[in-house]
Amino acid sequence: MRHQIKGKKLNRNTSQRKALFRNLLQALFLHEEIKTTLAKAKVVKKIADKLISKSKNGSLSIRRQILAFLPDKKIAHKLIDDIGPRFKERKSGFTKLVRTNRRKGDNVIMAKIELIEKKKNQPKTDRPLDGNKKKIQKKAKRKLRRGFLK
Repeated sequence: MRHQIKGKKLNRNTSQRKALFRNLLQALFLHEEIKTTLAKAKVVKKIADKLISKSKNGSLSIRRQILAFLPDKKIAHKLIDDIGPRFKERKSGFTKLVRTNRRKGDNVIMAKIELIEKKKNQPKTDRPLDGNKKKIQKKAKRKLRRGFLK
């Protein structure tokens, strides 16, 4: 029985598991949202919330602790200088976990984990930019003239 044993093994040994969490956390802090399996997202959410609550302080010792955990300096500095101050007023709940569809190959439940407060000047990636709209319209007109679209 697994009494008082926390965490999930995710069918990996310790070093692979730590590397997986570091890579997922780096991607989360860089892009501010990632899509992964539900089991991985649940574990990464806990670690990310702890790192963000640490980064709100921003002292030298906290900076060194975060740099020891995240090997990429740019992402660690972004966490401390940019993401941490965004959540100064919030006590907890820095990330949000949203279940999405199932993966086609093995039917695993996928989830999207994202930061609650995103950067305000980020452009939305859902819509194409103005230059791309014109290109898309030109392609549609060409296809219409050739008889592809009816």
